[in-house]
Amino acid sequence: MPDLGLSLVMMALGAFRFGVNRASYQSFTRSASWRWEQQDRLGRAPALQYLGPGADEISLEGVIYPHFKGGLRQIELMRQVANLGQPQILVDGLGWVWERWVITAVEERKSLFLADGAPRKIEFTIGLTAYGMDLA
Repeated sequence: MPDLGLSLVMMALGAFRFGVNRASYQSFTRSASWRWEQQDRLGRAPALQYLGPGADEISLEGVIYPHFKGGLRQIELMRQVANLGQPQILVDGLGWVWERWVITAVEERKSLFLADGAPRKIEFTIGLTAYGMDLA
């Protein structure tokens, strides 16, 4: 019988997994940019010089119900991956390898608290930036 847990991974960032049974994102936003530098010219309007692509950015927004699946420490695990200070391989659930990315921001919002202060709902936003290719 196949392992159903593996098929529920939406995306993997290094050892951290986003998916139905853990931190699940509901919104995926990717932005790309291109760098243009203004060059002033005497007696004419400035010209723009193309410097190349900028770094792609991804924002994942999601919800964790820690008492249902995955536990209370999932956001802390995201911070631990960020604290490594090293780019991580990003792979989506379809098997597409997105190269290396870094975590640039982790935001959490807790609500629906139990009597002991444990949240029943944790919303999160994680910001990722493409690391870029190194020269061989």
